[in-house]
Amino acid sequence: MGATKSEEFSVKDNRLARYAKAMGHPARVAILRLLVKRQSCICGDIVDELPIAQSTVSQHLKELKEAGLITGEIEGARVCYCINEKEWNAAQEALGEFFKSHGVMAAKCC
Repeated sequence: MGATKSEEFSVKDNRLARYAKAMGHPARVAILRLLVKRQSCICGDIVDELPIAQSTVSQHLKELKEAGLITGEIEGARVCYCINEKEWNAAQEALGEFFKSHGVMAAKCC
């Protein structure tokens, strides 16, 4: 596998790419929607809501957690996941700033 050369890009661009990658799968978007709606969620509940296997849900939760968008706390034999408010707000700001900055160019483009 080739190197991504991510170190050659700005911290800001790497952060934006991390958020975009984390939200780049419809199952992850669905998981985020569930967590936003419920404010917290036990993993078993997520599996019941989505048409995918437990192992697949776990992999998507891992990706979202690595991006910082969610946190997970162990409660007995289960892990309770919720939105990481600080990172969620940072993602909102980064994505919003990105789309606003490029919206101006659309009118000038062929």
